Amino acid sequence: MSLWKRLPGPADSCFREFYDVLLTVEPWTNAARLPVSFSLAEFFSKVAVDSGREVFRPPPSSKMATAEKELLLLRLPELFETSKLILDQVEVAAESSGSRIIQDKVLKGLDLLNKAAEMLSQLDFFSQNEDLEEIASTDLKYLMVPAIQGALAMKQVNPSKRLDHLQCAREHFLNYLIQCQNYHVAEFKLPQTKNNSAENNTASSSVAYPSLLAMASQRQAKVERYKQKKEVEHRLSVLKSAVESCQGDDECVREYYLLHLRRWIGISLEEIESIDQEIKILKEKGFSEEASASNSSRQDRPPMKPFILTRNIAEAKVAQQQEDQEQKKKEDDKQTLHRAREWDEWKDTHPRGYGN
Repeated sequence: MSLWKRLPGPADSCFREFYDVLLTVEPWTNAARLPVSFSLAEFFSKVAVDSGREVFRPPPSSKMATAEKELLLLRLPELFETSKLILDQVEVAAESSGSRIIQDKVLKGLDLLNKAAEMLSQLDFFSQNEDLEEIASTDLKYLMVPAIQGALAMKQVNPSKRLDHLQCAREHFLNYLIQCQNYHVAEFKLPQTKNNSAENNTASSSVAYPSLLAMASQRQAKVERYKQKKEVEHRLSVLKSAVESCQGDDECVREYYLLHLRRWIGISLEEIESIDQEIKILKEKGFSEEASASNSSRQDRPPMKPFILTRNIAEAKVAQQQEDQEQKKKEDDKQTLHRAREWDEWKDTHPRGYGN
């Protein structure tokens, strides 16, 4: 007697699927040993049901979930290191940035980084509820993913999509800065965003700082960033060989990646400032081009002939004849004036007695 007939309830064909599934679900390795009192409740405690379908499947085991996570972890370092290598190659390449070879590398790097970012999200790698000290030293480098995305996005050179590329790069850089600020990687001021621009405008309207003071403050900030950049780069050059050769201890590795994070903070701030200036220029250029195109279209348009409202066709014909005569007279006057000017010019260049 088959198992599905021994189960309580109507002998529907769907119970045949129970039998097949039971043979694959632990601990029901021997379906023939199932008691007659085996209930559907017990069955459903061992299997999962696809919503809206009469197909039953075993629930994913913890071993499968762990194996999948381990696979993602194995691929993540490869994705990160390859995309970072691509950025280094693009920055020192002898070819033009607009060449097909460079642009293909840029697109490949962006694709790898998108996959890496997706994996970090799936693995819940970083959380706003944790502190920087809770992140493993070797995992700190993955915080740089948005910054490298922004750097590669800036390498795209399609003129028709330049504004989109700039806005995309700015968003990546800003996400990186916000992330670093949440983890207190360094002390810095976030650039303007859509959320804080209104607050900044209110503050600037209530307290009118002189433009010279603002310029001096910006200059001082740039000088400080430049000094910090040089110090960070010097320290990185000292630690690089030890970390890449796996000879450094955990403290050395942690300092190395924290320095990289601070270096990219400075780069992101400079890039956002440059992006904002370029976006402003592009928008102004686009506005001026639209205005000039509109003006030229109006100038190229032929002048409209004046029209006269009349009560009948006869009057219309008379009015049209008068208009044509006036137009012809204007043309004759222009020709007469032109000939007179030519005659005057000829007399000036040919005085009396010329040619004798």
